[in-house]
Amino acid sequence: MNAMPKVLVVDSGERAPDGALSVELAGMGYASVTTPFEAADDVLALIPSPAAVVLQMPRHADWAERRRFLDLARRLRKNLGESGTPVIITGGVSGAATMLQNQLSVRAVAAPDL
Repeated sequence: MNAMPKVLVVDSGERAPDGALSVELAGMGYASVTTPFEAADDVLALIPSPAAVVLQMPRHADWAERRRFLDLARRLRKNLGESGTPVIITGGVSGAATMLQNQLSVRAVAAPDL
């Protein structure tokens, strides 16, 4: 894989063209991999050191779906906490780019050249 920092985006699997974070991430200098919720652990195993993990809940998720995303966030924060990898939860694209910029810009400035 290339030296571009990678962000794992986990969503419900239902993707609208206006709901993709990949364009925002590319503009910030990050490669991204978007995966449905069910494959998150498998894909994360392929990206051992992501710059961040973004959990993109559907805008109109019911309580059960929100609970699944919150449980995953809790588990990932525990597992990735030692590496300092941020786990960001968002309910759509609105505001997600700002959260990503805030969480990742400091890491990008401090990251060594690979």
